[in-house]
Amino acid sequence: MSKIKSPPDKKRASLVRDRRNTYGESPHAARKNIPKRKAMQHQQERRTANQALAQIVASTETDALDSAESEVKSRARLKRLSGFKKHPDQPLGEVIKLNQARRIKQTGRRKRKQ
Repeated sequence: MSKIKSPPDKKRASLVRDRRNTYGESPHAARKNIPKRKAMQHQQERRTANQALAQIVASTETDALDSAESEVKSRARLKRLSGFKKHPDQPLGEVIKLNQARRIKQTGRRKRKQ
């Protein structure tokens, strides 16, 4: 059960806590594209690791193996850092303010046209 009892307090908490996706794509597309992009990122990391390991398959020297291992780790880290990052969602209160400001701006534009 919620500790917040009064409706105005619940509304204030909701405006701060609830979030909305403002990236610019439809929510249905985001539900599909975010997991897809994450999977593609993981696949790229595996590919870079396998490419580095394929170069030293025949070698059994410990120095070559150690250098290859460090190269695999560094390449994977670089791929991860430069890869997909989801844009954070905005709080609902901010989204409502932006939408209201946009509506006010549009109504002024309509009046100027007439």
